Amino acid sequence: MHVIIYCRDKADSLNLRLANREDHLKFVGEHLDKVKVAGPLIAEDGETMIGSMLLMEFATLAEAEDWSQQDPYRKAGLFERVEITEINWTLGKP
Repeated sequence: MHVIIYCRDKADSLNLRLANREDHLKFVGEHLDKVKVAGPLIAEDGETMIGSMLLMEFATLAEAEDWSQQDPYRKAGLFERVEITEINWTLGKP
């Protein structure tokens, strides 16, 4: 199944994001077989990172949640909220 992992950072947490970015990228990079699309959410200024969005493939939503719990960003307490939702990929190439 394909899932969207949508994460919004806590307010004024850019320094926390930057402090954990290398570990986050390493962690996600170790699971590229599951990643379809991933990247930071960007504020209206076109530069400031304010969250993360990943489109990934997992067997179950529980597996996606377990994976998300291991993300260094999440472990560091960066996110205000995390939403994990199954998506029915209809258009485009998965």
